[in-house]
Amino acid sequence: MKAARYFWAKLRSQNSLYKCSTLLLLLLTVSGCALPFNRNLTPEEQVAVVTTDKGVFVLEFYSDAAPVAVDNFIKLIDQKFYDGLTFHRKVDAPGLNIIQGGCPKGDGTGGPGWNIVDEYTNPNQRPHVRGTVAMARANAPNSAGSQFYICFKPQPHLDGNYTTFGGVIQGMDVVDRLAIGDVMTKIRLEAKSKYVKATAE
Repeated sequence: MKAARYFWAKLRSQNSLYKCSTLLLLLLTVSGCALPFNRNLTPEEQVAVVTTDKGVFVLEFYSDAAPVAVDNFIKLIDQKFYDGLTFHRKVDAPGLNIIQGGCPKGDGTGGPGWNIVDEYTNPNQRPHVRGTVAMARANAPNSAGSQFYICFKPQPHLDGNYTTFGGVIQGMDVVDRLAIGDVMTKIRLEAKSKYVKATAE
């Protein structure tokens, strides 16, 4: 705190506080002030950055298609639920091409301790195309929790049966290399503007 007071007094005396944003940021860091970089962003303004032992990929959210699933996924990320979990299932067959993860037991039978409602009847649901992220579930309705899958190829036969809530916008080559047992080291929320450039309307 003494260092913070010293820097503050020095900047004020030189009338340069507002001329150097870097020093201001340093001052806030030294004094223990945290800046809410992502806390005020809507789900549409955020992405999930997934770090794996094969590399990093980035997911955007489809809040209009599945608001419950998106909120649930963000909640689990905030809890660091996915950190250290594996991809426990990979199917590369003519009828199904996906990689699946998010099970705390690592065998496809676990979840967060709750379930969420199915949203695949939402009229805004997106189709299962390459890179689509959707909630995995049991045969029973409203049984999704934390497990999700990513499509390697279009899967139109899954449309209307499973809730799609996001899509890969960067790093699909990393997803292609994922195998059973690969670890999600961490998933963190970041500003979408870091990965997607704004386009003029």
